Amino acid sequence: MAHPSQLGFQDAASPVMEELLHFHDHALMIVFLISTLVLYIIVVMVTTKLTNKYILDSQEIEVVWTILPAVILIMIALPSLRILYLMDEVNDPHLTVKAMGHQWYWSYEYTDYENLAFDSYMVPTQDLAPGQFRLLETDHRMVVPMESPVRVLVSAEDVLHSWAVPALGIKLDAVPGRLNQTSFITSRPGVFYGQCSEICGANHSFMPIVVEAVPLEHFENWSSLMLEDA
Repeated sequence: MAHPSQLGFQDAASPVMEELLHFHDHALMIVFLISTLVLYIIVVMVTTKLTNKYILDSQEIEVVWTILPAVILIMIALPSLRILYLMDEVNDPHLTVKAMGHQWYWSYEYTDYENLAFDSYMVPTQDLAPGQFRLLETDHRMVVPMESPVRVLVSAEDVLHSWAVPALGIKLDAVPGRLNQTSFITSRPGVFYGQCSEICGANHSFMPIVVEAVPLEHFENWSSLMLEDA
């Protein structure tokens, strides 16, 4: 969950998000070193007469400032490609959930069950219970078993939407007529909040996403109750 004055990411709740955090720190260190080097050169040039009027060309310098940026880009690209392929993998999911974007709410269908589907609307401010978050709570949460591979199929009924849950490292476009997919594994129990991340109309900011990860036995009890009420 994000909090005021937060500078970093939310606490990771999936292996992919943990990899993204590590990559962020890796890239940030490279950027910090480059910025330090550039700042040092600027300070030296301003405070001293560090000039040489007689160097018209230098093969050594040209080789260094060609190879060094290439090495830095490779150091950034290789971990990035690894995470990209990791995010694209969908390996034998234990559960499949279809999320459909509407103006302005989400609907969920658990395709492994015969009749388990519901709509998820934002809870109005006046109906919030103590301790609930304004503009982030929904009347029905997407409940998933923790430590189990979950596949999410995302599409839209009307206009472009985007299904995004930062703590899980997920942001997937919901496009009418197109079915996109991703997968995740929650590494701990908890409630993870997200929002539509594609401007979709007047109430774009009022269609939150809530994913609740629970132990498997709790998920089975929840699904049984939902099927009874269907």
